Amino acid sequence: MLGNLGRKGFLLRKGFLSAVGKFVWLCLLVLFCSPGARSRQDLNPVATRQHVSDQLGSISGKIVDQSGANIVGAVAKLGCGKESSSVREATSDEDGLFAFSRVTPGPFCVNISAPGLVSQQVSGTLQSAQAYVTPVIVLVIPTQVTEVHVGVPTEELVAEQVKEQEKQRVFGFIPNFYVTYVSDPVPLSTKYKFELAWKSATDPVTLGGVAFLAGIDQAGDRWHDYGQGTEGYAKRVGATYANVFSATFIGGAIMPSLLKQDPRYFYKGTGTKRSRLLRAVGSSFICKGDNGKWQPNYSNVIGSFAGAGLEAAYIPARDRQGSGFVVSGALIRLAETSLAGVLQEFVLPKLSPNHSNRSSR
Repeated sequence: MLGNLGRKGFLLRKGFLSAVGKFVWLCLLVLFCSPGARSRQDLNPVATRQHVSDQLGSISGKIVDQSGANIVGAVAKLGCGKESSSVREATSDEDGLFAFSRVTPGPFCVNISAPGLVSQQVSGTLQSAQAYVTPVIVLVIPTQVTEVHVGVPTEELVAEQVKEQEKQRVFGFIPNFYVTYVSDPVPLSTKYKFELAWKSATDPVTLGGVAFLAGIDQAGDRWHDYGQGTEGYAKRVGATYANVFSATFIGGAIMPSLLKQDPRYFYKGTGTKRSRLLRAVGSSFICKGDNGKWQPNYSNVIGSFAGAGLEAAYIPARDRQGSGFVVSGALIRLAETSLAGVLQEFVLPKLSPNHSNRSSR
């Protein structure tokens, strides 16, 4: 009987352990197969991916040539480092625009290239969820390579560059000849300094602007002694044009030829806004010499005072203020040159398309 009891106890213990085992397995099965478990396993990766997606940013920009015309089909490569497998490419559209979306935050660089033009590289740091817009990227003609490998004479090269400059017009019609977008242009000879001055001073838009300003002066009765009517208007037109003509030729052709200085504004386009602003504002007092070196802009300073002195010779006597008139007139001209530099650096490149389709070359 004891044997039977012992045998039954063994069987009871065995059954108990078996039941406990089944219970444990059942609990584990419920734990791992419950909706809550699946949601913890399945939803966490989705939440992680959503978080990462929210941190991604974008990089975009605009590509133009040295005349300010949009470049179509330029190639932008994001990821200029050693990991070539991670490089992404985009092509500029008809407006010169390119864009990269879903970019991981952090340091980046974009390499821009187009056939026949010098490549440029833009770098920076993309912040979390930032829409980064690069400064306008200007691709220029490699003038030095053209001279060395193609053997283009200096005279022909400067003629080509001046020809391109003479196509530069704000909104497609206002003359914008006294700026170069070439990083290292050929110095202007005396011939081309006078050619640019003549082209600018005799342009139909310049003449129309003179007539318009004379009309404003007459309406405001400026230079009262000239009177009103046709005769008064004709005198104002003559005085206004004399101002424009003398300022253009003295500061843009005569003095630059005598002092071997370049009268053009040299577009910077890259660097910090502060450095570009300093270049623009300082253009009244700093210029490039024909030797390619930066130097005091004696041509513009002397030309401004000479132009103001000439103006004092033909305007009505009561509108003159002795030597104070000449000084104030010269300072106004210098301020206008600085303002023109700011516009050339930050505004006019976007508004001065070149009629020639250089982007297709």
